[in-house]
Amino acid sequence: MTGVPQLDPVIHAQARLRVTATLATLAEGDRITFPRLQELLDMTAGNLSTHLRKLEEAEYVLITKAHERRTPVTYVELTRRGRRAFEEYTDALRSLLGGQA
Repeated sequence: MTGVPQLDPVIHAQARLRVTATLATLAEGDRITFPRLQELLDMTAGNLSTHLRKLEEAEYVLITKAHERRTPVTYVELTRRGRRAFEEYTDALRSLLGGQA
């Protein structure tokens, strides 16, 4: 069908939608630690890692590994491309539901 908005399959999976929506609440360029994101979403580390990998492959998130003092820390942030994809996803969803895009 022509003209029917398509929902991004990378974001559309429930867990990835939750991840993307949570990261979209951060200001552009801000990041969150993996454990904090895991806590907010109430997901196992393995499940979250799997979904982050898929989002990273699509270049929607940036994963940065660093050390704070001697402790390894993993940061997650939504890329500009990911933010745009999420905005397009929500616009398409509004359109499908009969709202204004």
